[in-house]
Amino acid sequence: MSLLLLPLLGFFALVLICVNPFLNPGRLFFVQNRMGRNCEAFPAFKFRSMREAEAIERSADCPLEVDRITPLGNFMRKTRIDELPQILNVLRGEMSLIGPRPDYFDHAVHYLIEIPGYRERHIVRPGISGLAQTEVGYVEGVEATRNKVNADLYYISNAGFRLEAWIVWRTFAVILGRRGA
Repeated sequence: MSLLLLPLLGFFALVLICVNPFLNPGRLFFVQNRMGRNCEAFPAFKFRSMREAEAIERSADCPLEVDRITPLGNFMRKTRIDELPQILNVLRGEMSLIGPRPDYFDHAVHYLIEIPGYRERHIVRPGISGLAQTEVGYVEGVEATRNKVNADLYYISNAGFRLEAWIVWRTFAVILGRRGA
């Protein structure tokens, strides 16, 4: 499936190369360490949707720095286009198409301590989309992450064709409805 999505990734990369200098100046890609299977760090690839910063300074409980999101970045986040480069992570074996979304590594280390069940969500490869993304949505902070973890653990316990088909359907609904974060 990821190989079939590569031309789509290439198309959007070409479009963004042309419009980025005007609407989203800076690098095309953003690479961030995320926590993957077995709680190991891996570099997750995304199209950059925010103005660049020297370093991430927000803690696991701080809200997203929405003032850094560019207008083009906002569109990419709503339509989830910014996530397409993670197809490369799937091809590298670090992610799957469906599974628990990987968190920023430093925040994830904090969640391991604070949230029961957080470690267990890492027994599977993280996914580009997952049950928590389609049913809970974008979450910020420890308390909201608890809800995400419950959905992830439900997914892990009940994974199968029917649930994954539901997640794929709901992912397309989120993309087409531009209800991403």
